[in-house]
Amino acid sequence: MKCDNSNERLPIVDIDGSVVGSATRGECHGGCMLLHPVVHLHVFDRDGRIYLQHRPSWKDIQPDKWDTAVGGHVDCGEDVASALRREAREELGLFDFDPRFLGSYVFESSRERELVNSFSTVVDDDALHPSDELDGGRFWSREEIAATLGKGVFTPNFEQEYLRFWPV
Repeated sequence: MKCDNSNERLPIVDIDGSVVGSATRGECHGGCMLLHPVVHLHVFDRDGRIYLQHRPSWKDIQPDKWDTAVGGHVDCGEDVASALRREAREELGLFDFDPRFLGSYVFESSRERELVNSFSTVVDDDALHPSDELDGGRFWSREEIAATLGKGVFTPNFEQEYLRFWPV
């Protein structure tokens, strides 16, 4: 069975995104609340629907939930723009896209603290090729998302971020 690499080293950052150290993924996701940077890419089609990935059951955080199209850690020594492009390639086979910066914020759960760097883009439907890092995905209308919010279907991070940038 697949699993996340708990020994992967991640940068630890301050609130401004400056690197102040490093720790393992296991430490970052184990409740010590070390602030680590991540990237999110919200992918829309030309009709305004948003693509969501389905997280596999083997994920260490929020398994079997629907989440942002692309999301992942910034690696040690990597900048946010490079991490965004790498994650888009790895998760959706997406190479050619024009990211628009939405903003950065701190997301905190009972297990972790992330400095989230959010972007959006618009693509043609046939541009997406989900990898085996995901358990598939699909486009959702704003109405479908509004009707599903708060029902435990989406990750808490996606729900908070969606409402931050696209209030219902």
